[in-house]
Amino acid sequence: MNPVNYLYLAALLFTIGAAGVLIRRSAIVVFMCIELMLNACNLAFVTFSRMHGNLDGQIIAFFTMVVAAAEVVVGLAIIVSIFRTRHTASVDDASLMKL
Repeated sequence: MNPVNYLYLAALLFTIGAAGVLIRRSAIVVFMCIELMLNACNLAFVTFSRMHGNLDGQIIAFFTMVVAAAEVVVGLAIIVSIFRTRHTASVDDASLMKL
């Protein structure tokens, strides 16, 4: 399979994720779309790494996965906190938590 096909797939996944972040209002869906965008970036990093014959892109993808795992922990804690106080996971209601 041609490496360019993987880059097209990464671009498609990133576009779907970006559209989901811009269109959807549920915090959980927005959160999943951000993860989809990160996975698309990882796919592009690994593809470019394979095309150039070095491991730099794979190392960057590994660190991106570590950051994404930390983001999941913090993001889900924030979403649960918003849901407990407002009884909804809407992004529009999150601005009401300001002091």
